[in-house]
Amino acid sequence: MAWSFGRTPFLIAGPCVIEPGDVLLKVADALAGLERDLGLPVLLKASFDKANRARLGASRGPGLDEGLRALERARSASGLPVITDIHEAHQALPVSQVVDALQIPAFLCRQTDLLIAAGRTGKPVNVKKGQWMPADGMRGAVEKVRSAGSNDVAVTERGTFFGYGDLVVDMRNFARLRAATGAPVIFDATHSVQQPGQGDAGASGGQREFIPPLLSAAVAAGADGFFLETHPDPARALSDAATQWPLEHLADLVGQALEIRGRVRA
Repeated sequence: MAWSFGRTPFLIAGPCVIEPGDVLLKVADALAGLERDLGLPVLLKASFDKANRARLGASRGPGLDEGLRALERARSASGLPVITDIHEAHQALPVSQVVDALQIPAFLCRQTDLLIAAGRTGKPVNVKKGQWMPADGMRGAVEKVRSAGSNDVAVTERGTFFGYGDLVVDMRNFARLRAATGAPVIFDATHSVQQPGQGDAGASGGQREFIPPLLSAAVAAGADGFFLETHPDPARALSDAATQWPLEHLADLVGQALEIRGRVRA
């Protein structure tokens, strides 16, 4: 079945970046089991390039060609649809030939050429809200994607800058984003607890312990989908080590979110 952001609720999950070895395959296998056990549509996410790293020497990932091969292997092995970020307009077409959905990073949510290139592929597109953007500011981003041909668009709340090293999540934004864009609204629980520039050597830090309460609040506030980066050993992750959720505890966290959603909507 082709992926659609209209199949709510759903989960987007996976390691932050494609790493050497079998991390992506391990995560994909666990997510396929979670999908079967919980009956929740799952979209496997991993990035082939982290183009906005704070430091020149930070790990960026395997690059476009090798990254797409890794995503294709994980897709085939797990049976899960996949999504990945694009950073430049020329990446949209080759990436769309492998993945089931495209993602626009928060820092690039106003890049017109990138949004239009994503829309022209006809694939579902998830646009992450910039950390500085008001909810109604995302209307233009979604309109750009739709104008180019993709009507299956979602937007993601991932927190708003508060000072220089922290993010806050405005729970009103789930209703505001939906009203402004007419699109399903996803909550990115892992990036929302980042502390930009507060980690070692300028990398992002974070407060993983706040993922469960923020996810619970977002679900109660009306989030249509959940975004959770996850890793078998977060401390050793090559990107966002401070905020990835331990893979062994993911099913419990998602199950709790679904229970809250069921009670709110009962």
